[in-house]
Amino acid sequence: MATFYNKSRKYLLSKIDFKVISADLENDFNNPESPALKSFEDAYTWYEMLLDNAGKIAAEYIAPRAEAVDEVGAVHIDGTVHWADETKENMQMLAKAGYMGGTISRKFGGLNLPQTVNTIIIEMVSQADASLMNLFGLQDIAVIVEKYGNKDQKERVLPKFCTGKISGSMALTEPDAGSDLQAVNIKAIEKDGQWYLDGVKRFITNGSGDVSLVLARSEEGSKGGRGLSMFLYERYLDDNMIVRRIENKLGIKGSPTCELQFNMAKCELVGKRKFGLIKYVMALMNGARLGVSSQALGIAQAAYEEAVKYAGEREQFGKNINEFPAVYQMLKKMKAEIETGRLLLYRTSFAVDMQEMLERKAHKGEDVKQELRDAKALADFLTPLAKYMLTEMANKITYDTIQIHGGVGYMKDFPAERLARDARITNIYEGTTQLQVVAAIGGITNNILGNDWKAFEAADYSGLEKEKETILDHIDVMQKISRQIKELKSKELHDYTATYLVEMASLLYRLVHFMPLAVENDENKELFRYFYLESTARLEYLENISLKYFEEYGDSISILKEGL
Repeated sequence: MATFYNKSRKYLLSKIDFKVISADLENDFNNPESPALKSFEDAYTWYEMLLDNAGKIAAEYIAPRAEAVDEVGAVHIDGTVHWADETKENMQMLAKAGYMGGTISRKFGGLNLPQTVNTIIIEMVSQADASLMNLFGLQDIAVIVEKYGNKDQKERVLPKFCTGKISGSMALTEPDAGSDLQAVNIKAIEKDGQWYLDGVKRFITNGSGDVSLVLARSEEGSKGGRGLSMFLYERYLDDNMIVRRIENKLGIKGSPTCELQFNMAKCELVGKRKFGLIKYVMALMNGARLGVSSQALGIAQAAYEEAVKYAGEREQFGKNINEFPAVYQMLKKMKAEIETGRLLLYRTSFAVDMQEMLERKAHKGEDVKQELRDAKALADFLTPLAKYMLTEMANKITYDTIQIHGGVGYMKDFPAERLARDARITNIYEGTTQLQVVAAIGGITNNILGNDWKAFEAADYSGLEKEKETILDHIDVMQKISRQIKELKSKELHDYTATYLVEMASLLYRLVHFMPLAVENDENKELFRYFYLESTARLEYLENISLKYFEEYGDSISILKEGL
């Protein structure tokens, strides 16, 4: 049987040491809700079984339906949103197999998985049908209810969510509040102890779902983030929200993107007032970035496989086109970016797992303040770095996949054009690439990866000593530029050169953490050498251009705006 749980995913997961995460989730393997898991080895065997089964469902059931889902899409008829039949079947299959509550506690019917394992499941579902991830992958809604909801909200919502009886949405954005969520204006009005929502939300993924977490302004007359609270809206308890329309989109057509009108719709406060944006939405960010990063990587993997298949079958000038340097150059670049990007994603997922584990320990009263502070800083850096790198990569790989297909790649006869359309949104929603740069640059200037660099310098990489020294030289240059940026008086030059620094960090992080795998495995060594040559050439450009801007413009960078 075919499975998307391929050699690369299996191998890279085995390189992530998350024994402490599993032990914490399973109460040191003495959890009455999971009596069969007596050790990490038991848990890992179970994870592998879940991953292989999810990979089979993705490969054999979901992927063959992707074209039909794209063709039919979601439709809006008389105020009601209808998924494509194939989308319904896909969701029913995943629910039947028990995958709807990946990281939710078992007491509510969830799988209680580490984020790292759940990330791979989302990646494989996305490879099969990217639009399905937007429905299946919206599990952070349930996570927020479990973390911050009251007992009644948890018991009412989470079991239905985990069994697939309900689906949900995160209703944040509005017509005039996209990236700037502090500008949210939908009103939350309290009357006689009952909360009501009144206003419009736009670009809401699966806004037609049964449950929505809604960011709304609860403090009348307030401005900014501190006047916003989070609310739980359940359509099956109230009918005063209507779906005004769904967007006619370029891609991910199986996922409805809705405009919602709340007309004094009854809702419930989640957690504390005024914490909606500054705490609860921020708590969502790492999970949301991971979800879209996984989606992008899944799309890239699907596109790469289509490109390899076509290049191996298409004959021109008397030979298959994969024998032409211009083509196998693109294929090699795709593979290197996917493999090193997957390494980054899994390590990022592990960083989020560590943060969440330490949050659980702190909640129990353990003194882990410093460890939690460090873990949060790393997760808050790696998640935007991963989203930046993987979503931009997915767009490039799907672009090149069409190029390898030539004219037929532009046609609907092959999946290439659908994958390119699906990829395009990934570097826009859940924070554009430009916002990921803003989120990541502070970690670079504060040397968040200092320990990674020190460990790399201290390690012995037999056979790759020259490459190691070159990488260390590039790390020194990046740190020099980081210090210069941090000391700048010009905020504009700081922001302008931030993109270069974030790309440098992405390349160096992947080089540093892929090198041990290259020493261990000959196949990885060959791929590493290719990635090393490509990356160091790019690093030289990024370093030179950053330094030139310092020299040429200094505090007068704003001159670049002239004439636009």
